[in-house]
Amino acid sequence: MAADQPSSARTRVVLAEAAARRAATDRAGIDLTEQTPVGEALVKGLVRAQLALALRLSLVVLTGLGTLPLLFVAAPGVGEFRVAGVPLPWLLLGLLSFPFLVGVGALYVRWAERNEQDFASVIRRPER
Repeated sequence: MAADQPSSARTRVVLAEAAARRAATDRAGIDLTEQTPVGEALVKGLVRAQLALALRLSLVVLTGLGTLPLLFVAAPGVGEFRVAGVPLPWLLLGLLSFPFLVGVGALYVRWAERNEQDFASVIRRPER
């Protein structure tokens, strides 16, 4: 027998067993693509989680920025305070509000991606 000829050992390949194993682990994916009630419940759970996150962070922004004008009306002395010649209301609402909003936006993106990763891990989790 020459060295460049393949060996005569045979390998048995059974596709039905591999397909059955693959189908069993991808049941959640099938539920999503076929829009079964289970798939709809999974998607609704993700949408609810994203909505709850958006509402919580909106409340943080509303509280953080919305109470500043109320503070300046309630305590006029604070509104007349100057930092480097710039009135405090202008400094807080005009300059410092933008980094605050960018920070809240960055947190939203990070937490929304975490929600999506949690959703994907539920979908990819093999059933037991």
